[in-house]
Amino acid sequence: MNSALGLYERFRHLIHEALKFGLVGGIAFVVTEIGTNVLHFETGLGPLTSIVIASIVATLVSYAGNRYWTFRNREAGGVGRDYAIFFLLNAIGILIQLACEGFTYYALGLTDKVSYNVALAFGIGVGTLFRFWSYRKWVWRARSGESLEGHEALEPAGAAGTPASAQSRAAHVDEA
Repeated sequence: MNSALGLYERFRHLIHEALKFGLVGGIAFVVTEIGTNVLHFETGLGPLTSIVIASIVATLVSYAGNRYWTFRNREAGGVGRDYAIFFLLNAIGILIQLACEGFTYYALGLTDKVSYNVALAFGIGVGTLFRFWSYRKWVWRARSGESLEGHEALEPAGAAGTPASAQSRAAHVDEA
């Protein structure tokens, strides 16, 4: 029990960020799913075009939620800089989604609504993993000289740029 509490304490900030990111992402997911389905199945737009348009709208929702809630305690490089990098990283996430959907739709020939939505959800899931990692690394970084209780917990102890407090926590947990 004590080691579980220590593990939670070590990863507390990361867990809280991940939960907030997940909630914002869940809202963006709903926007993408509904938007894509309406655009593709109701208006007849192409399968990939529908994803791009709905994902751009979801990106705007996601930016606001992540910038002003999930990562609000992290260093910001200015709205213009953050937005440009955020949008670039989201474009990569959208390409991941398009690759999954394109493979399912065109290579496998699975064009029914269920297959379309399964491939879309899978692509969003893989893209989301990339987004969470990349936002933390390039868009909203830890503040200089500030320890965000476990925010660098995924970095190995002694890694360049890992705060000394994170290194000492990692050493303490390893001893337990």
